[in-house]
Amino acid sequence: MCGIAGYLASTRSDLPAEKLLENMIRVLAHRGPDEHGFHAEKSAGLAHTRLSILDLAGGQQPMANDDETVWISFNGEIFNYIELREDLKQRGYRFRTSSDTEVILRLYEENGADCIKQLNGDFAIAIWDGRRKRLMLARDRMGVRPIYFTRNEGGLYFASEVKALLQVPGISAELDPVALDQIFTFWFPLAPRTAFKNIQEIPPAHILLAQNGHVELRPYWSLDYPDIGSREDQCDENEIAEELRYLLEDATRIRLRSDVPVGAYLSGGLDSSILAAVVNEIAPDRLRTFSVTFESNEFDESEFQNEMVRALGTDHEATLCTGNDIGAIFREVIHSTERPVLRSAPAPLFALSRHAREHGFKVVLSGEGADEVFAGYDIFKEAKLRRFCARQPGSKFRPLLFKRLYPYLPNLQKQSQKYLEAFFKIGMGDKNDPLYSHLPRFRTTSSAKLFFSADLKDELKGYDALEELRNSLPDNFTRWHPLSQAQYLETAHLLPGYILSSQGDRVSMAHSIEGRYPFLDHRVVEFAAKIPPELKMRGLHEKYILRKAMSKLLPKEISNRPKQPYRAPDALSFLGDNAPDYVAELLSEKELAKTGYFNAKAVGKLHAKCEARQQGTGFHDNQAFLGILSTQLLDKEFCSNPGS
Repeated sequence: MCGIAGYLASTRSDLPAEKLLENMIRVLAHRGPDEHGFHAEKSAGLAHTRLSILDLAGGQQPMANDDETVWISFNGEIFNYIELREDLKQRGYRFRTSSDTEVILRLYEENGADCIKQLNGDFAIAIWDGRRKRLMLARDRMGVRPIYFTRNEGGLYFASEVKALLQVPGISAELDPVALDQIFTFWFPLAPRTAFKNIQEIPPAHILLAQNGHVELRPYWSLDYPDIGSREDQCDENEIAEELRYLLEDATRIRLRSDVPVGAYLSGGLDSSILAAVVNEIAPDRLRTFSVTFESNEFDESEFQNEMVRALGTDHEATLCTGNDIGAIFREVIHSTERPVLRSAPAPLFALSRHAREHGFKVVLSGEGADEVFAGYDIFKEAKLRRFCARQPGSKFRPLLFKRLYPYLPNLQKQSQKYLEAFFKIGMGDKNDPLYSHLPRFRTTSSAKLFFSADLKDELKGYDALEELRNSLPDNFTRWHPLSQAQYLETAHLLPGYILSSQGDRVSMAHSIEGRYPFLDHRVVEFAAKIPPELKMRGLHEKYILRKAMSKLLPKEISNRPKQPYRAPDALSFLGDNAPDYVAELLSEKELAKTGYFNAKAVGKLHAKCEARQQGTGFHDNQAFLGILSTQLLDKEFCSNPGS
């Protein structure tokens, strides 16, 4: 795991190429503290900062082929590199190192840009082909590893994080109003858009080819589901469970490949427990687990974490994250996420990664992706229940079923039938709307846009984020089962746009921790997409086939446990006597007027409302408060302090 940066055809004469690369990679040292390197030519330059995990002595980058006509700088891991290397050896290729980096280099020599399709891994790759005078940038299928790019004065610049691009003279940070609208609708900007004007990210499963002044961005893989009613789904349930278990075990096995110790995050939920149990079977002497705990029972899952620790006998470390801790580290968190967030959830994961690093670990396995791939989220059940209620819109009892979906939300349990109908909008709109499953979430999140300033609202006049998302969906989207449609929205958008970014790579790599995600092995994802919807969700029982495949490895208390989403204290962490100093400063009328994104009077009322209610702050208020505060922090970190 590493950080990468570089340029193509930079025409700048005010800064030597080596110095430019050094400046860019220096601010990414947290991604790779072990060593760094550069390769600079007139036409292109690559920089690399390394977190050494494979071939500790011989995996330095940038790395060149034998005649130094092709150079690579690579962030990530290729988990099937051993198999690929053996195949290349059979074809006559010779290797100087035992690194996965050299495998990519040889594959590129053999197959050009198509080599990406052979890789099973999490990666952001930059290859400069001096023979063709071509730069190739590539990102993994699921969007685990980031890569950003921008153009300036005839040059193209790229890096693992935006902050490195801001080291290039002439490139500055300015928040994008459309991106803010998208974040305050979806929780993330729609790739390739980022939070900043004129800075883009390569979308998951895409490559960028830049040659002779032409830049092409194209996909090399896409997530697909069977057409609704197709008979491919007439399979034996036991056979599906058996094949799923084999795939998941193999995905975990190859993610244990490392020359340094590999740990695992243990939340106490089904997914991380499955991975810990699989690791314990594959390598029983290697398992070390880490978890985060909370003071409040509303968020804390330590009871279930301890259940798994006892069952596996793992060497376990837990770190307590208080509301004060969240407030104290939130500025650092936003510096890492490089975008606003509407939840505090990234902060405890930031603290957890720091904790794992302090105990000497560079690599951890995580259960991210299982909820998207195997339909574990409440939003899937909610959409199914809304369709059920819409069939009898006059029923007084069907809306009450929503209380069963959210037993962990005490305020919801007190609500009336009419409130539930209004909140979940039973029968809302056209059930054929491709966004039907997510419209309640989008509507709830969008309520925070009421705090936008008049100038920002004017700038966004006529723009519809929902319509842009609808227009971006695949042509065959409408042919999929409703559950598959909802899964696609989560897997192709929320997962890379928020979960793997703000709660994943960005907060883990802030502490030089590489997260690995067996559930996101593309073989597992492709196989799961073909599993019949009724085997993913049986009635309102989520992840049915995953539980069936892996239940023998788990205690019944874990195997049968309903989904409890990961949550953390939100606005409460920034209120009261222990509120961080920056909160009052950034939410002051002066600062709000200076940035111009929000209505200062409305924000003042929200702040006062949250202060008065504190423990009882509502969901809408929480999201708005965190979104406003994190936007102000982002502006302060990147726009008001150039070169940060």
